[in-house]
Amino acid sequence: MTNSKPNLHTALSPALLHLYDLNHAIVVIIDVLRATSTIATALYNGAKCVIPVDSVAKCIELGRQIDGITAGERDGRIAEGLEHGNSPFEYPREFVAGKTLVLTTTNGTKLLHMALDRGAGQIVTGSFPNLGAICRYLTAQNLPVVLGCAAWKDKINIEDLLFAGAVINQVKDHFHINCDSSRVAETMYLDARVDLFEFMKNKQASHYLRLNGFGLEKDIRYCLTPDLANVLPFYENGKLIVL
Repeated sequence: MTNSKPNLHTALSPALLHLYDLNHAIVVIIDVLRATSTIATALYNGAKCVIPVDSVAKCIELGRQIDGITAGERDGRIAEGLEHGNSPFEYPREFVAGKTLVLTTTNGTKLLHMALDRGAGQIVTGSFPNLGAICRYLTAQNLPVVLGCAAWKDKINIEDLLFAGAVINQVKDHFHINCDSSRVAETMYLDARVDLFEFMKNKQASHYLRLNGFGLEKDIRYCLTPDLANVLPFYENGKLIVL
């Protein structure tokens, strides 16, 4: 008897994405600190859409053409030439409602374009602030899933792994999982879930140290908190919109 459940895999880094078949699959782009948390927050707060681009120059040019908010970071800081950075706190409803956000980030937007180039069936973005929305969508679709961790310059990071583990922990009964990276992600999440921030701190996670060094503890805590911006960012025609 064949297994009727769709497969779920976890790509721990963009450098590993080529190992997975993305055709007909839902690819979840995960960049917890901070791109996908900020995307969910901006859309939750009423942004018309988020346009992810893979270069600062493209971000500036497109922002000028459409009179959008140009935003993004390189190495954790606001990228030179852009108006705004990658903090979810920069996009409250009174600022972002009804506007288009053009966003470029070190890792997350790059991974999204990689998934697109590799023929992903669908692309959504996931983070702890929209954990519930992601899990509900994945279980409802009954399609193969690849959880894609943006990592940090192709090096595996803890926070994206934790989010993948949180998703797996909620949806695993609906999927066939024969994937050691998924097992590793869930095991780490189960170890960390009592206090994700303290886990990151105690393990001296590289991205915790980087952002904390910039005085961004508030951002880190927000990005590790489930269901604060429970929308499903869905990629369609070059834009992330609320599905």
